[in-house]
Amino acid sequence: MGEQESGESGGGDTATEQAPAAKYALVDPRLQGISDAIRVVPHFPKPGIMFNDITALLLRPGVFKDAVDMFVERYQGMAIAAVAGIEARGFMFGPAIALAIGAKFIPLRKPGKLPGEVISESYVLEYGTDCLEMHVGAIEAGERVVVVDDLVATGGTLSAAIRLIERAGADVVECACLIGLPKFKDFCKLNGKPVYVLVESRK
Repeated sequence: MGEQESGESGGGDTATEQAPAAKYALVDPRLQGISDAIRVVPHFPKPGIMFNDITALLLRPGVFKDAVDMFVERYQGMAIAAVAGIEARGFMFGPAIALAIGAKFIPLRKPGKLPGEVISESYVLEYGTDCLEMHVGAIEAGERVVVVDDLVATGGTLSAAIRLIERAGADVVECACLIGLPKFKDFCKLNGKPVYVLVESRK
């Protein structure tokens, strides 16, 4: 995660610098700092990709805390039993959110990374397939779950996570992402589940 095709969100360099201020001026002021802290790395990891690098945000504790706090404020009091984080950047935000709302954290990992018995869910990539795995018994039937990742671009990984968790009998309440393409910013749904995004991806 963390990357997007350069043509997906439109706009030039000037729009990249000015749009966030216009978008977030009249809403929560923390969003401006979060957007500004995300570094855009052109042509990484391959030509045509504009990589939204959240490691720059992690170096700023106050902004990192603001991002976590905004998720916590949203899910506090919603009887969330588990926060499921998608490997690997979902692990950076998921545990902090889970601790703050009194929920357990469940890692959704790539194949071969979990030592116990697992259930798996495959999904299609642009050039092939990938898979998410979760420990059997990590989630109980009927539990309310939030799925966390850093960025949503196509929604394929999040959709696989939703299917995986629902196969275990749990209820995915929402998917939470720090960054999303513009189409995901205004209450979009994946597999019938809402996607909550803090800031739009930048070019």
